Amino acid sequence: MSKILVAHSPDADDIFMYYALYFGWINNKNIKFENIALDIESLNKGALQSKYLVSAISFGMYPFIKNNYALLNTAMSFGNGYGPKLIKKKGKVLKNNFKVALSGELTTNAMIFKIKYKNVRIVYKNFLEIESAVLSDEVDAGVLIHESILNFDESLEVEANLWDIWLELAKDELPLPLGGMAISRSIPILRAIEIQRLLGKAVEVAVNNKKILSKMLKNLVRVNEEELETYLNMYANKDSINLSLLQIKALDKLFEIGFNAKIYKDLINIRDFLIPIEYESLRFS
Repeated sequence: MSKILVAHSPDADDIFMYYALYFGWINNKNIKFENIALDIESLNKGALQSKYLVSAISFGMYPFIKNNYALLNTAMSFGNGYGPKLIKKKGKVLKNNFKVALSGELTTNAMIFKIKYKNVRIVYKNFLEIESAVLSDEVDAGVLIHESILNFDESLEVEANLWDIWLELAKDELPLPLGGMAISRSIPILRAIEIQRLLGKAVEVAVNNKKILSKMLKNLVRVNEEELETYLNMYANKDSINLSLLQIKALDKLFEIGFNAKIYKDLINIRDFLIPIEYESLRFS
């Protein structure tokens, strides 16, 4: 039995999608999964260094690691009518060069934000510190992600929703690609297919047993039961089980936007960077 370390973020949807494996709900005799939870920017930087064999990443940084990682077709989070929020103190008027806190230089939300707001002064912080940075006037505004979008201080208000900015940039009503799972190309392809299948099954089992698993996770997440249900319905749902054609179109649009903004050197088609699951049937035919 081989050991595979899965690196994911500590937000509720990542924990939810992984923990069916942790609790032994998935029948598996060949691979022992272990996990580590880190903030998304640490995961992104770790992927740049090929630190983890399987890691959650921001979709926006994938083109920078495409030669070392393939994308899994499961355990992803998209926004659909919602997403990260730019918040500020109520009544505050933001100048053209306002100071803003973002959750990381390599995050999808940072990429979209910087294309829209070209003159701002950016500082990067752990996502858990952004609200307090706005409240203390260390920054003029901040982009909230993960569960923070559901419940923030009543003295704050939403200046802009990144969902609206995404629609403006995409010029099409596509789901907003936020985060997914990447797998190292050092893993043999048949083993990579098996890992993808097991992780996909874990997401499916979690989604189909949401109430049971949510109760088991209540001491591991930062939100109450009601907020957890809302959050999981947003980011860990049936659309997280298998990458759809619409989601593929959205990813291609994200990479096209980044290429046109000169963030990426190459324009990539996401289909070229998914695990070729057809190899398994061809190999043994």
